[in-house]
Amino acid sequence: MTQAFLDEATIATLDTPVVVVDLDRVEARIAGMAAVMRERGVALRPHAKTHKSIELARRQLAAGAVGLTVATLGEAEVFAETGIEDLFVAYPLIADGPKAGRLRALAERSRLAVGADSIEGLRSVATAVRGSATPPEIMIEVDVGGHRTGVPPDAVGRLGRQAVDLGLTIRGVFTHGGHSYAGRSERMAAAEDEMRELGAAAASLRAVGIDPAVVSAGSTPTAELSAGGPITEERPGTYVFGDRQQAFLADRPLDDTALLVASTVVSHGAANGFVVDAGAKILAKDLAPYLAGHGTIVGCPEAVIERVNDHHGVVSLPDGVARPAIGDVVWIAPNHVCPVVNLVDELVVARDGRIVDRWPVDARGRNA
Repeated sequence: MTQAFLDEATIATLDTPVVVVDLDRVEARIAGMAAVMRERGVALRPHAKTHKSIELARRQLAAGAVGLTVATLGEAEVFAETGIEDLFVAYPLIADGPKAGRLRALAERSRLAVGADSIEGLRSVATAVRGSATPPEIMIEVDVGGHRTGVPPDAVGRLGRQAVDLGLTIRGVFTHGGHSYAGRSERMAAAEDEMRELGAAAASLRAVGIDPAVVSAGSTPTAELSAGGPITEERPGTYVFGDRQQAFLADRPLDDTALLVASTVVSHGAANGFVVDAGAKILAKDLAPYLAGHGTIVGCPEAVIERVNDHHGVVSLPDGVARPAIGDVVWIAPNHVCPVVNLVDELVVARDGRIVDRWPVDARGRNA
């Protein structure tokens, strides 16, 4: 893997810790996923919670994405304000209190769909948009094995009829195959679960007279595996950058990872290790049972970031492995890129070893 995204002269100008994105790699990832979905005849609706960036959203749409997926009304508002209007809030929205007015306003200026998995959620949406000329459509969330949110496939028809009785329109069904993150074999099984269970959920709607226009799967690990059969739409997010988890699950090297954290060695600490200035407030704390530590030091796979405090990353090395000098800049591939992006105000954008731009993380902190 390339040791750094920037040449030595440019590295010397960095104020670490900082998140750096390689534009060539990002563009290749955006184009690659779009090409796969185009070949499969499946719509691509990327999840923007990964990058939270207007610039990256525009690039995804220019490559062929039909719209964006978001996690919150706040994220949707950010993108709608810039003219990106085809939005799906893939979350079981409870539109009470301030969210009611925000939902109504957002639906009036965008082509909006929202998630639901309960009669209470449906009622809240129906109440919020009653009388609106442009109510959002409903996507019913299906639990296909992740056991987080969603209803069983055979319960989808009943919930769909309740939505129609409330005056709402069903667009279709969706899921997140989150159990794909458990391991490589689980990734394969989760993709099969998405196809089978979403197909059953769509059939449950048809059995009560509702024809789902969209059958939507959503997970980077499974996107290329489940794009086919009954699936009409995929919603991967992390693919835009990649990260250490994704590389492991796909059994691929980190060579095309498009986002790294540049960090300075600030101490040699104890024993044979060292300490960097990238701690939990930039690397986050996500761990996976199949990965050692809180990220990978590029070019030094023996190093383990064994713990992170707020502003310290404590790295251990096996005996005999030389440690970098204090003041050296190292490059870290994070375990899970999504929270990393949400912890910074901007992305430093690199191409051919030089900084070519700085992009704000436009929807950072829009968690409600």
